[in-house]
Amino acid sequence: MFWDKISPLYDLFEKAYNGKVYRGTGAKVAEFIEPSDFVLECACGTGAISVFIAKKCKKLIATDYSIGMLRRAVKKCRGYNNTTFRKADITNIKCRDSRFDKVVAGNVIHLLPEPQKALSELERVVKDGGKIIIPTYINMSKGTGRLAVKFISLLGADFKKQFDLKSYQKFFDDLGYKDVEYHVVDGKMPCAIAVINK
Repeated sequence: MFWDKISPLYDLFEKAYNGKVYRGTGAKVAEFIEPSDFVLECACGTGAISVFIAKKCKKLIATDYSIGMLRRAVKKCRGYNNTTFRKADITNIKCRDSRFDKVVAGNVIHLLPEPQKALSELERVVKDGGKIIIPTYINMSKGTGRLAVKFISLLGADFKKQFDLKSYQKFFDDLGYKDVEYHVVDGKMPCAIAVINK
């Protein structure tokens, strides 16, 4: 699997190429997390966002489909005893309805052939009054962003969609999500964070 193969180099690449946004996204996501929250993070990757969530929440279950990525995330978060890691599929979350206060899915929506399946699962497992937080890299028509996407695609990543801020907002609007806030962490390849209020 592509993500298993690149997991040892992923943080290195992100920090060198887009470090400000890589760190800033985790910090921004953590602003929406409360100390009493039970949080599910899907597609946690190497734990770049997980470590910021773990510092703030009561309990975090962080999941990913890639074992290589999960191994990195476990190492990164070993100082937090409120965090559990599991292999899981974002389009088929094995847990009961309305279980979590917040659900986070970072930089995965653009990789999924059926992103609406993932969104309906995220919506299913979050409580009424909770939040679904979805950070996604956007190109914003910057040349370096397009080059990075091209490079990662050549390595084997399969991007199903690419967004700028407008098309990202339209994506959620077309799926019927009306109560959504957007925040942008700016940098070489910015990250748009959609916060859906359920």
